[in-house]
Amino acid sequence: QALVNFSDYQIFEELVKGKEGDTFYMNCVTEMMRVVVDAGCLTQQNVLEYLGKSFRVKLNLPEWYSNEQAADFILNKCICIHLTNRTEKFYLLCMMTRKLYAFAKGECMEDNPDSLMNQEVLTPGQLFLMFLKERLESWLQSVKFVLEKRKEKADISINTDSLAKAFSLATDFSKPFEYLLATGNLRSKTGLGMLQDSGLCVVGDKLNFIRYLSHFRCIHRGAAFSQMRTTTVRKLLPESWGFLCPVDTPDGEPCGLMNHMTAVCEIVTEMVPVIDIPPLLCSLGVTPIDGTPTKPYVECCRVVLDGSVVGWVEWELAPEIAETLRRFKITQEKRFPARAEVVLIPMTGKPSLYPGLFIFTTPCRMVRPVRNLFYGKNEWIGTLEQVFMNVATLESEVVPGVTTHQELFPHCILSVVANLIPFSDHNQSPRNMYQCQMGKQTMGFPVYNYKDRSDNKLYRLHTPQSPLVRPSMYDYYGMDSYPIGTNSIVAVISYSGYDMEDAMIVNKSSWQRGFAYGSVIKMESIDLSLKASRAGDNLVFGVRPGDPNVTEKLDADGLPFVGSILQPGDPFYSFMNLNTGETFTVYYPNKEVGIVDNVRLCSNDRGTGKFKKACITVRVPRNPTVGDKFASRHGQKGILSQLWPVEDMPFMENGMVPDILFNPHGFPSRMTIGMLIESMAGKSAALHGVSYDATPFTFTEKNSALNYFGETLVSAGYNFFGTEKMYSGISGLELEAEIFVGVVYYQRLRHMVSDKFQVRTTGPRDAVTNQPVKGRNVEGGIRFGEMERDALLAHGTSFLLQDRLFNCSDGSVAYVCTSCGSMTSPMLEKPPHSSVVSSRRYSCSVCSMVDTIEVVPVPHVFRYFVAELAAMNIKTKLNVE
Repeated sequence: QALVNFSDYQIFEELVKGKEGDTFYMNCVTEMMRVVVDAGCLTQQNVLEYLGKSFRVKLNLPEWYSNEQAADFILNKCICIHLTNRTEKFYLLCMMTRKLYAFAKGECMEDNPDSLMNQEVLTPGQLFLMFLKERLESWLQSVKFVLEKRKEKADISINTDSLAKAFSLATDFSKPFEYLLATGNLRSKTGLGMLQDSGLCVVGDKLNFIRYLSHFRCIHRGAAFSQMRTTTVRKLLPESWGFLCPVDTPDGEPCGLMNHMTAVCEIVTEMVPVIDIPPLLCSLGVTPIDGTPTKPYVECCRVVLDGSVVGWVEWELAPEIAETLRRFKITQEKRFPARAEVVLIPMTGKPSLYPGLFIFTTPCRMVRPVRNLFYGKNEWIGTLEQVFMNVATLESEVVPGVTTHQELFPHCILSVVANLIPFSDHNQSPRNMYQCQMGKQTMGFPVYNYKDRSDNKLYRLHTPQSPLVRPSMYDYYGMDSYPIGTNSIVAVISYSGYDMEDAMIVNKSSWQRGFAYGSVIKMESIDLSLKASRAGDNLVFGVRPGDPNVTEKLDADGLPFVGSILQPGDPFYSFMNLNTGETFTVYYPNKEVGIVDNVRLCSNDRGTGKFKKACITVRVPRNPTVGDKFASRHGQKGILSQLWPVEDMPFMENGMVPDILFNPHGFPSRMTIGMLIESMAGKSAALHGVSYDATPFTFTEKNSALNYFGETLVSAGYNFFGTEKMYSGISGLELEAEIFVGVVYYQRLRHMVSDKFQVRTTGPRDAVTNQPVKGRNVEGGIRFGEMERDALLAHGTSFLLQDRLFNCSDGSVAYVCTSCGSMTSPMLEKPPHSSVVSSRRYSCSVCSMVDTIEVVPVPHVFRYFVAELAAMNIKTKLNVE
């Protein structure tokens, strides 16, 4: 009634259209309207007055706003805010009322908020726009405040100068944006209607190219959902087929919340004008919303365009109109947008989605291309649209007259990273998930311009190779420019016991030839303007002339020589204070030997700054050592457990020795058959000098991969199953079993033992408890916890237990009075004035006795605990016998 100037009967008529036979619904509507009349709201003015009076308490509006203006504010800002026209809002509210009653009576189902068909993506542009709008409002408020303050002091005229001065005094406008981009934290009074205000930015780190690429395809459901106890949010729903990758989601806490878009999925970003669409619909046979259709309302459904009800259409005509709009969409006739979504939700007679013809053209929706079989062209389809379509995956599945669309290729349901797994359709699904995570942690060749970059840390593989067996998408993305691994000869054999539980043995001579050599490039940025302690200090890089400790290692400008080797504790750089003449030398902090890769002097962004900033790049060589992590492309991770001398390795009849020995127990329970096929395909590729296509879903049960690659191996003169006779490297005897040998592409992961190992003899202790601190960086210890104590108790190793929990932790002695049992009362006696060498003793300050004091070894933390209890007025009594 507040939205439109209709009579009560017109509103009643609009609400009950098509439900004239439903007496329950008619009575409900009548009852609602009677309540409004009882409240004294007879005309539109009355209703506006009533609404404004009721709600203005919460709206923070100025006093001079009348109640009607307050009601207008509510209608504009709070009700159906995607529409501007009041009449459109009225018709939409009528439809919402009908839908609510249909749901209450069980005629339609509940819309699932976790389903992709009811969701859209929050793009950075949308977030920035909302933030910009809010910042502009607050900035205008501050300008107004400045002008008001100045007007109080003196009469000012509003001209260019006074406004410019007010602008300069107002709050800074660009700082909040820089803060948002730098930290990902949103500082906003209203919260912009977001469920989270932090974590809105991630660092696009170039650990390798795959990781960098997948940052831009990642979609997170929101941090608020990770705290929820329910798992319904994380479920993989069938509606997300083709839009979200079913494999590429991390395991653990963010599982199912952090998803990645498929390779072909896109997000609509363009805004399209929709002013031509309602007339176009009317020309196709849609009755405008205020008109009367030819059939009764029961046989019609509503037509909704971008959340605005535009008309009625007869059920018989609706499929034809939807098909015509689809034709316009594909052929671009009548300027109909190509990425619009046309959804006809049919009347099923069962409680399903609320029926109607829906058209969406708004941005931020997910769309993907499929082939329209009737027109033979590609068509963009949306998430809600897909549910009511018949899309075939393969050509063999097309049913004439039923199937309308076909996928472009079967692996378009996978994301960019999942598409790089060879033969992923032969693997167990969790293994593909693990590989999607590990592919992002691979040492590879991330950038070409690493000499000019200033990343904190870059990992580089020295001898990367192009894989012999690769999916088609590998070449599509040009991954050979950024390779991530090495082809290695792998024998599946249990040899020596050093390969238990996912460990693997590497041939020592392969290692000496440079297998998986790499280095970490670390960047040290020194800004002298931040190091000045007093305001007037003038700091520059340099060394004190004639300082023998420094001149060998540092140049005259106080920076290290390019190519010099830095040992731990060597001088790293030196700077001096020109005012006082002091020189400060900083020493190389790392525990590993590094090589100075390059030294750069930096200025500020405009190039006008003094040379107060230097960037030193240090290269730390990291060749594989025992304990480094490797993985194949099938989620089969393992650590290097032994570099085995080549003379003790098993060898084949032609004298070849494998690079890696892989334990056969890694296959049965994990079912990574893709790795076995890759091994055969890689061997065959090396023999024939070609690279084989490993795209998933190319082989079927009739045309199996085993037969195909078995035949290619036979044609090269090898065994059909990829096995070979091998000889023991220790005894020289032929091994009884035939060994499966092939070529597998192995990746070296960034988890290296030199970044992880922790060792401590003595070191820093906690100031309060006197126990060793924790943390690798501060040379802390590893906590010997409650459960570890239980294990030693169960073994009865009491001396070891005392050693761990007492001697190596916070062992100390306490003085206890045996008569009163107090640990806090024994005090050291005051020394007598006369004697030079005093033999001071402890005496109990309560009993005033000396010979009752005993020395008891207790943990220091217990003494602290007793002191804390005493501070709370609780007495602790010890029975010392």
